[in-house]
Amino acid sequence: QLQLVDSGGGLVQPGGSLRLSCAASGFTLDTYAVGWFRQAPGKEREGVVCISRRGGGTNYANFVKGRFTIARDNAKNTVYLQMNSLKPEDTAIYYCAATEVYTDYGAPKYDYQYDYWGQGTQVTVSS
Repeated sequence: QLQLVDSGGGLVQPGGSLRLSCAASGFTLDTYAVGWFRQAPGKEREGVVCISRRGGGTNYANFVKGRFTIARDNAKNTVYLQMNSLKPEDTAIYYCAATEVYTDYGAPKYDYQYDYWGQGTQVTVSS
């Protein structure tokens, strides 16, 4: 069974950091682009960042540039999202998603382009 498991969310003060993990089981991630998306209460889901299957290409949303970093370890079948300088407006449920791709540098930006989804992990930024 193909599965993604998100973890690492929690409660953090403004300015703090969290690292989210997205672990795949039942398939190997090295032929999949991976994206992180988030959905805040009352808002639509939005893309945060995506990474190509070998990590050579990334695409960050403007609102996280310079604060968030995506990385992947294909040997561990896991993708990470390091989130620094967190703000209250970063509060949301964060989801990772994966889709199989056939180039090394491209990564889809939109949620409808992804086939497999994690269950989500809650990130709350509050003092």
